[in-house]
Amino acid sequence: MFWYQWLALISLIICAISCFYHFFFLIRLGKPKDYAAPAGTTGEAIRYSFTGAMSPAKKESAYLHLPTYTAGIFYHIGTFMSISLFFLFLFDIYPGGFIRWGFAGLLLISGTSGLIILIKRMSSKQLRTLSNPDDFISNILVTLLHFMSMLALFLPAIHPAYFITSSLLLLYLPLGKLKHIIYFFAARYQLGHFYGWRGVWPPKKINS
Repeated sequence: MFWYQWLALISLIICAISCFYHFFFLIRLGKPKDYAAPAGTTGEAIRYSFTGAMSPAKKESAYLHLPTYTAGIFYHIGTFMSISLFFLFLFDIYPGGFIRWGFAGLLLISGTSGLIILIKRMSSKQLRTLSNPDDFISNILVTLLHFMSMLALFLPAIHPAYFITSSLLLLYLPLGKLKHIIYFFAARYQLGHFYGWRGVWPPKKINS
């Protein structure tokens, strides 16, 4: 392994330790406490929170902005793909042939989607008002990883820069909004528990 691979490995270990800290912090908090009288069950509502409630048709922020929502879907797919490639690259495994071109094509789409989302956040006065530096830093680091992963598939000379970029992202991940990879599940669980306890989720069918 070269020095930049060791740098990425050390960054990965630091990131993993930090993420486990956040995870065990959530576990120690225990289940949500609700002192209201129960009006429904939470099990089905929690399942709905991770399934039906995630549908764009059920989210105003999604169905009113379908192009951005679609770009976000591609962006997240590319992010998971970049993470998978990171573990391959770390051990000098580089896909070839049609697989490499398939990865490259998807990363080009996902990286462009991230860039469009960033431009929209920067150009929209409303979004700029709601944004903070973390929003921009997180987007830039992840989008850069998409493009660097794509280039690393073809250009060995870019590998040092790729692993430095990966290291920066891994070290920043536990500090900013990117740690929602952990808190996302806790948030959806709490949301389902809250609305299930009150008998709101899952929505009741209305007989016509």
